[in-house]
Amino acid sequence: MENSSQSLFMKIEDLKKEVRMLKEENTKTKRNLMWKVRKLEKEKIVNDNDKIRLEREAKSLRAEVDRFRHPPLILATVTEILDNNRLAVKSSTGPHFVINYSNFVGDKLIEPGARVALNQQNFGVVEVLHSEKDPAVSGMEVDEKPSVSYSTIGGLEDQIVEVKETVELPLKKPELFKRVGIEPPKGVLLYGPPGTGKTLLAKAVANETNATFIKIVASEFVKKYIGEGARLVRGVFELAKEKAPSIIFIDEIDAVAAKRLKSSTSGDREVQRTLMQLLAELDGFESRGDIGIVAATNRPDILDPALLRPGRFDRFIEVPAPNEDGRREILKIHTKNMSLDEDVDLDFLASLTDSVSGADLKAICTEAGMFAIREERENITVSDFMDAIDKIMGVEHEEEFRKEAGVMFG
Repeated sequence: MENSSQSLFMKIEDLKKEVRMLKEENTKTKRNLMWKVRKLEKEKIVNDNDKIRLEREAKSLRAEVDRFRHPPLILATVTEILDNNRLAVKSSTGPHFVINYSNFVGDKLIEPGARVALNQQNFGVVEVLHSEKDPAVSGMEVDEKPSVSYSTIGGLEDQIVEVKETVELPLKKPELFKRVGIEPPKGVLLYGPPGTGKTLLAKAVANETNATFIKIVASEFVKKYIGEGARLVRGVFELAKEKAPSIIFIDEIDAVAAKRLKSSTSGDREVQRTLMQLLAELDGFESRGDIGIVAATNRPDILDPALLRPGRFDRFIEVPAPNEDGRREILKIHTKNMSLDEDVDLDFLASLTDSVSGADLKAICTEAGMFAIREERENITVSDFMDAIDKIMGVEHEEEFRKEAGVMFG
């Protein structure tokens, strides 16, 4: 009896061990199955994403194939806007057409001179194209409203009055010229030594008239291939029309407007073509609208006579190096926000800087401030200005400067 109970107990223990083993195997199997399920789910997500991506690519390729199957469009230029959604256009092939257009095409973008694409069958406007302006034109310096004003220019009172009459009045009060019965001057040429304020004058006029200021150095018109310079000139005037009222400032105009000679190289002839395009634009075969033209040069003696005749540049304004009173005014402007020592006499500094330009005077003020900063001082002394004058003007008059400074300041 006792033996049978022991055997039964052992059988029960064996069964328990077997149950535990089965449970462990089931747990492992369950874990393996769960891991496989998660792996399959991830693969399903990846496959779904691939399917979506491939469907998009297929759709894009089908659209591109359809686009290639469509016939090419006709390029045309809008010449006139008529009533009832009708346009007069000139196609690239030559003929003129009167066509209809939909308001959905971009009513605000359609204007005379705009380029449009036409359907070959019904000549309907498919889309309005971008301007064919040279990309180099878009990269020019365009200042919507310069910060320079007449108050920041010293020593050029007479020149400011002349520039106002020539450029500012036609933009701000064109009715005055209509009443008098004369045409406003088309352009003004500023000439004088470097650094005397020619660019500042042009920027100040743009500020006072709220005009867009387009600045280009004439050497940028000189390009490598034939015809590029002339196209760039046209692009500048087109940009000025888009930004009107605007002022075109052509700096160093002698780079493309030198006198034409009989013997010339191919490069000279290309520059001459650019000059002829500039002359045509200045002549104004098409109305420029509210556009003022200002040019500057340091060498008026080498300019081509065709550029200087009335009807192109009607006014010539000399911008000389400032006299003593002008230098004093310029120094006052540049030292207005500077911490000056009590002994600094601007009249004396103006008397020492004979034949110095406005740009040099600004550099002198900056250098004087740098000398004070170098010694970690807050005030700028006479000695700082003397050192700055020596540095900017050279040391050839150093003994004279020091002698005069010793007489005045002990």
